[in-house]
Amino acid sequence: MTDNSADNPTHTPDLSTQGTRKEDRAVPDDHTTDLGTPEPAGVDLDPAQLDSADGVENDTAFARDPYSAGADVARPDAPARPGRTHSGSASNLQTLAAGVLAPLGYELLEVQVQNPGKRPIVVVRIDRQDEQPVSIEDLAAASRAVGAEYDRLDPITGEYRLELESPGAKRPLLRARHFERMLGLKARVRSDAHSFTGPITAVTDEQVTFETPGGPVTLRIGQFQANLAEFPASHR
Repeated sequence: MTDNSADNPTHTPDLSTQGTRKEDRAVPDDHTTDLGTPEPAGVDLDPAQLDSADGVENDTAFARDPYSAGADVARPDAPARPGRTHSGSASNLQTLAAGVLAPLGYELLEVQVQNPGKRPIVVVRIDRQDEQPVSIEDLAAASRAVGAEYDRLDPITGEYRLELESPGAKRPLLRARHFERMLGLKARVRSDAHSFTGPITAVTDEQVTFETPGGPVTLRIGQFQANLAEFPASHR
């Protein structure tokens, strides 16, 4: 792996690790890293980027983290996991993953089941409870824990691929602390009554206020969905 830490002491690489068979869930030894030009601070994200899944091409998954200064980390694919004959909903997979991650000091942000109807890709996105950057070692430990739990309970039909990722450019904002950490940055917000992208201007208890072209909008956490829509200048 290329190490640019001497040149860029604030660099935190974007991280994605796959565990696709019972005997191999850790970060592969033959992974490659391509460190590109750092993303400028305060770069807005195209809404289309927020809706699209992380690219999967030629059996290699790529993820981008807003704290990574533009690093793309590729992880070679491995044989698919076997599964049992019943399907696993994202909510069930999330419950299982959260139960094993919390004791290890990780916060589960989301579980996505991509490529349904074919060979599913189960993407588990995590953060650290101490709010420090997620490392490759963190992802390897989380991958082993989640993979072991999924192997034990077999919640997924047929073969599937498991991917563990750091928060990324589409970081979900789920609770008050998430919004407090990203105060001043733009978020993409969706609810029954609202759909907009605007900066987070205030967080009071369970109420979050955003600036929109039509003026301030205050929403209660749990009644809307939000994802980060702007790269922070540094890790938050």
